[in-house]
Amino acid sequence: MSQTPPSPHLLTSPLHARHVALGAKLADFGGWLMPIEYSGVVGEHAAVRTGVGVFDVSHLGKATVAGSATDGSGATAFDFVNATLANDLRRIGPGRAQYTLACDEASGGVVDDLIAYVKSEQEIFLIPNAANTAEVVRRLAAAAPPGITVTNQHADFAVLAVQGPRSADLLAALGLPAGHDYMAFATAVWNGGPLTVCRTGYTGEHGYELVCRQPDADELWTAILRAGEPFDVKPCGLGARDTLRTEMGYPLHGQDLSLDITPVQARVGWAVGWKKDAFWGREALLAEKAEGPRRLLWGLRQVDRAIPRPHMAVWDAPGPDDQGSVIGEVTSGTFSPTLKIGIALALLSPTAAEGDTVYLDVRGRRAAFSVTKPPFVTASTR
Repeated sequence: MSQTPPSPHLLTSPLHARHVALGAKLADFGGWLMPIEYSGVVGEHAAVRTGVGVFDVSHLGKATVAGSATDGSGATAFDFVNATLANDLRRIGPGRAQYTLACDEASGGVVDDLIAYVKSEQEIFLIPNAANTAEVVRRLAAAAPPGITVTNQHADFAVLAVQGPRSADLLAALGLPAGHDYMAFATAVWNGGPLTVCRTGYTGEHGYELVCRQPDADELWTAILRAGEPFDVKPCGLGARDTLRTEMGYPLHGQDLSLDITPVQARVGWAVGWKKDAFWGREALLAEKAEGPRRLLWGLRQVDRAIPRPHMAVWDAPGPDDQGSVIGEVTSGTFSPTLKIGIALALLSPTAAEGDTVYLDVRGRRAAFSVTKPPFVTASTR
């Protein structure tokens, strides 16, 4: 990947100068100029699987929903978020985070997938995807009753992800909290300001996401790299983040989830509070669940030597004599650095089943892949 020069139309992380100094390859990601790799995707991927790596993910959105309704309903920020986003916040409480979805009311398609931090009944902190933050905030603000505010804080905070089996050791070396449960968060003070340490991540490894004030990000990044030297910490770019999440079968919005791809189709119905009385898209999703989706997200594992890429057609026959039919499309595809094979996520016809052999159109030839259920490697998040 060639170096992308800074553009006045792209936002930059508060750590941009650090990335440039480290020789990172930069590219547009959700409207932000972000590091794709430093020393190489494969090496950075391996560091997270076997040791520890640190990612700058400050492009991720940040927003706060706060207050209590003054319309006589008695609804708190907690109640409001629970009546709009798909997952059920009643499954958790203060000090815990939850993966959830903002769905379109009419279609049930996914506007965004995001993490909700429950700070109290009156305060929910949200981390949406970079490109979708403004739309999520717009939809929430438009629906909020008087007394409940929705504030876009995209530029107020930075987010660093410390991921890998040595991540707890690194945080302990910094004197930061590291013993809390998966999807729980703890608060600390860094450089005189608030720091939130959450046991979350997008890699499938034991890890943490650290949310700090933007002015504190530079010192925190430097301290992480210094404290991580005994653990051979590596700065990691979004290229390794993508290969790591694909090995886990984690969906990426804009590819495996979108306004055209519902939670039912993407197999993230576990993040939907089906028994709730209200959430955006509820009726559409209940109808789709009852009828059965027209397509489902599956994993594909290489049989023939080939690297899958998004938008490749998936066929039910090898061709050319038996032409067959197109039964789906690759949504995410890559070379797995852990398994040393091509892997993919693909939306397939409901007739597809685990163990089927399907064929991808790779530069005019059909390569065989086996249909499987992700993850492709064992999760170590807990």
